This record gives sequence, C-alpha cells and structure tokens, in this order.
Amino acid sequence: MESSEKVVAVIMVGGPTKGTRFRPLSFNTPKPLFPLAGQPMVHHPISACKRIPNLAQIFLIGFYEEREFALYVSSLSNELRLPVRYLKEDKPHGSAGGIYYFRDIILEDSPSYIFLLNCDVCCNFPLRDMLEAHKRYGGMGTILVNKVSAESANQFGALVADPVTNELLHYTEKPETFVSDLINCGVYVFTSEIFDYIQDVSIQREGRANLRRVSSFEALQSATRNLPTDFVRLDQDILTPLAGKKRLYTYETMEFWEQIKTPGMSLKCSALYLAQFQLTSPHLLASGNGTKSATIIGDVYIHPSAKVHPTAKIGPNVSISGNVRVAAGVRLISCIILDDVEIMENAVVINSIIGWKSSVGKWSRVQANGDYNDKLGITILGEAVIVEDEVVVTNSIVLPNKTLNLSVLEEIIL
Repeated sequence: MESSEKVVAVIMVGGPTKGTRFRPLSFNTPKPLFPLAGQPMVHHPISACKRIPNLAQIFLIGFYEEREFALYVSSLSNELRLPVRYLKEDKPHGSAGGIYYFRDIILEDSPSYIFLLNCDVCCNFPLRDMLEAHKRYGGMGTILVNKVSAESANQFGALVADPVTNELLHYTEKPETFVSDLINCGVYVFTSEIFDYIQDVSIQREGRANLRRVSSFEALQSATRNLPTDFVRLDQDILTPLAGKKRLYTYETMEFWEQIKTPGMSLKCSALYLAQFQLTSPHLLASGNGTKSATIIGDVYIHPSAKVHPTAKIGPNVSISGNVRVAAGVRLISCIILDDVEIMENAVVINSIIGWKSSVGKWSRVQANGDYNDKLGITILGEAVIVEDEVVVTNSIVLPNKTLNLSVLEEIIL
C-alpha cells in the first residue's frame, strides 16, 4: 500500500429507537456500549479497524446523545493513540445518507478508502484482506458477504455474485422468495466515489418531488415517494441499482458472522469473541486450576477488578465485568455478569445475563435452556435485581429493581 493512501473507518451505531429488541439491557446503556467478551460491542469492530495500515481516523455515527459516548470515545482515542470521533445525526438519514451528511468531516484527510461497518455485526472483520481484494477488483465498493442456510437468507440482504470475478450482479434486501444463500454482512470498503452516487440519489429524488408538484403522473407514485430527499439507504438506493454495472464487488468470509439483535444473540456473540481472543488477544483470557485462583474451563474473561473465590468454577463462555464479587462454590456457565454484581455462596448461573448491581443469593440458580433465538431462551436480570437465597429463576426476563423471593419459570416479570 502506498504510504500516501490514507484510510478512514466509519462505524454506524444507530440510536435509542433502534435498540428496542435489546431491552431490558438497553435501558441504561446504549446498545453499542454493551459488553461482549468484556469489551463494549463497538470495541470489536474498532480494534479490527486499528489493524488496517495507514488508518487516519475512526468515526462513530449515530443519534445517541453525545454525552453517552463522550467518555468512551476520549478514553479510546488515548488507548489507540488514534483520533476517534462521535458524530451525532440531527435525525436519521439512512445508512448512506448518514455518511453523506458528514461527508466533509469524513473526507478531511482525503482518504483513498473508506470503511463502513455496522456496529451490531459480530465477525472477525477481515478488513486488511478485504482492502487488498478491493484494490485488485478496482471497483467503487466491496461488500463483505457470507453463506447462510437457504431458510434464513430472506432475513438479510441477499445477493448474486459472479463466481469468477466476484462482481455483484444482483442485490435484494430481505427478498420474499429465495434469491441466493449469499448475504450482505454489513461491512464495506468504498472509494470516495460513493459520495457522488449518494448525491445522485438525492438529486433524482428532489427532481421527482418537484415533478410531482407539477403533474400527478401515476408512474411517479413509486415506493420511494414519501422518503425525504436526504434519506438515502445504502442497500435499496445504492447497492441494488449499481449491481451488475462493474462498480461493486464481493469478498466472502469463511469465518463466523452473526447479527446482534437480541440479548440472546449477545451471549452467543460473546462466546464467538472469547474464542477469537485465543488468536488475537490471548492475554485477555483468564486461567486457573482452583488452587490460588478459581477453576477456569474454556474461554473466560474476568475484569481485573473482579473478586472471584478460588473454589468457584467458571466457564466455558463466561464474561465477568468490573467490581463483580463471586463467592465460594459458585458455578458459572455461558453467562455475562455485568458491573457490580454479587453472586453468593454455591449459587449457579447458566445461559444468563445478570444486570448491573444485581445479586444472586446463596444456593440460588439463575438458568435457561440456552436457545439463543428463543425470546426466553436465556434468562436476563435487568439492573439491580435481587434474587434471594434458594430461589430458582428459569427461562425468564426480569425488569430492573425487582426482588425475587419465589422461584419463577418462563415468565417476564415487569
């Protein structure tokens, strides 16, 4: 890569209206800052961006209040020794309109390449390889794609690519019939030409709107008629019309890929990231054999400030956040334990997320069957929930500030 070729990365973080399926965990923490494998969700794509050569800046774009991200962004800039900026949209502009709205800021370093990533995607982010492929193709954009089962393909943007050249030939967002088992992973690299295409969509839409004022011509009553001119969607407005024009190409990942829409999926993705740490950051994984420290099985993250009794048995797939206290004889399997939680003697937690400042009493069990796709497939305790001694909570969701003194099964406790 020539040293003059700068790269910037843009991560779309959405806003408070977007994380509704993530409740009750998104009540007090923006979804992008929810910890997976002990690191905020948005940290995983950011640390992948950090490994791109000649990266000049990282931008986060969303419509959360700036104060919600200020602390995180400033500590991150220091840690990465790289400018990270949060840009707040005044209103949603769509996945392409959002970057266009901030185009002057994004282009201020005159980058040759712009990465665009969605925050709620979990994968190994093969960004360097993707950039190399993008340069070989010589197009305007390259999309990370992945093969999924034919049954689930219609939940995503499905696409057809040339098997030899990898050119994007056809693109449909959430098709009603089967198109292809190749789907859009929500990770892209573009040249700055992308901004010209977004501008064209806006201009055409403005033209159509003006035309409609003068004539009531039926053919103009298209599906896009009610969209504001500055609202541009990357998939329907850019990818679909440009498919088959030798401007867009695909890069297929053979590694894991998931979308983090629900708390259940966050537990699954936490496991995927913990496994990834074996390769990228083994120093983040805990170890112990039950003598001086707890017995650790499989991939486990324990925050340095947590206190874990040496007789506890932890793992696989456990992430323990700051100031957590885990007492003697506790067993933790496949769970996320958030800040300031206390788990008392001989309690068991399986397939669950325990919210901030909650406590689980002695000999109690908080558990679920672990079906990540089922609404009650993992148990979730919201913030400051107290489970008293000898209580069993199974396949349930408990909203914040509740005290449970009786066992519950398959309930949503409001």
